[in-house]
Amino acid sequence: MKILSLPAYFPPESVAGSHLGADLNRAFIKEGFKIILYVPSPSRGITREQRKLYRKKRREKLYDGHMTVNRFPMFPEGTNPFLRSIRYALCSIIQFFKSLPTRGIDLIYVVSTPPIQGAFAALLKKIKKIPFVYCLQDIFPDSLVNTGLTKKGSLLWKAGRIIENFTYRNADKIIVISKDFKNNLLLKGVPPEKIVVIYNWVDEKKIINIPRDENILIKRYDLNQHMFYITHCGNIGLTQNMDMLLESAKELEHYEDIVFILIGDGSYKEQVESKIRSENIKNIILLPFQPYEDISHVFSLGNVSLVISKPGIGENSVPSKTWSIMSAGRPVLASFDENELKDIIESNACGVFTKSGDKEAFKAAILTLYNDREKCNELGGNGRDFLLKNLSADRSTTAYVELIKQFENKKL
Repeated sequence: MKILSLPAYFPPESVAGSHLGADLNRAFIKEGFKIILYVPSPSRGITREQRKLYRKKRREKLYDGHMTVNRFPMFPEGTNPFLRSIRYALCSIIQFFKSLPTRGIDLIYVVSTPPIQGAFAALLKKIKKIPFVYCLQDIFPDSLVNTGLTKKGSLLWKAGRIIENFTYRNADKIIVISKDFKNNLLLKGVPPEKIVVIYNWVDEKKIINIPRDENILIKRYDLNQHMFYITHCGNIGLTQNMDMLLESAKELEHYEDIVFILIGDGSYKEQVESKIRSENIKNIILLPFQPYEDISHVFSLGNVSLVISKPGIGENSVPSKTWSIMSAGRPVLASFDENELKDIIESNACGVFTKSGDKEAFKAAILTLYNDREKCNELGGNGRDFLLKNLSADRSTTAYVELIKQFENKKL
């Protein structure tokens, strides 16, 4: 069975959630599937030297020839939202036209980054008359409304809804990452038999608890291992409530051993750096994205780790890094919309949930964990137990494989 995949990013690029694609590809190949990919030249999370090297690599055979990676040139991704949108659009158009003459494809598998990718996959389905499976990691245009980039009823929103409806109507199966996502689609008239809930996952063997005195980031960045660290790992962008986080840190400065560490990058990082300087916030440390091989050290660094967003952003999502936090045996401190994430945290006693935007509740939760280290460790252990029972990589990737196998030898 040959699968056509059109991802926005591909190794050696390092992006949040990149392990999902890697784990899934390995599971597909283990099952005997062959994968053909069209991807832009890498730019995100790599060095200039790596980018120069990959400019010359237009075609690669991986996994003993079971995966064919076709790369095409594209200008590097920056932080400007408009230029990123242009880049996404160009990549989707090029991927569409490069896929048209590709022969022998049995199924199209596409993830919802960028959101127009699903519409192009739907067009390919109509032309090639083969099944199309859509993995919905973000709901568009709802996400644009939530981030304030547009308003409900605007021209952009209407265009987004047309793209969304066209994609859902033509997808043979839609994989969603939470029950809240499923409910969102049901309210939009998507038939329930099309929707399959498969939570994102982490490799519980790769993300484990690393004791503080063995954590390589302590030495790498000359950190004091005796501090109470609160970590934010991942994207530092428009949707994360960085302003509230900075305000909270400033107001907790008199606790000399409470330190916030932000590990990652994103479109809002420059503003964060500027605000730290202008307001002389002394208890925040900024670190860059770390290599994936150090991921256990990243998620084990904090005594507690954050899942945080602005109000209205997370009403339909459960961020994947939640599972990484749990896998490392750390309690989740959420400042999030009240949804499925709240139910998971509270029903499994694996962290503390506060309502998105409620700064006082957020600070109170920090101090609760700070003042009860034994409870902090207990919540982290509960999270690890929950993950092992429900969200292992093998369990989730097997669900994908079984879904894809439904379309073997099926032509439209």
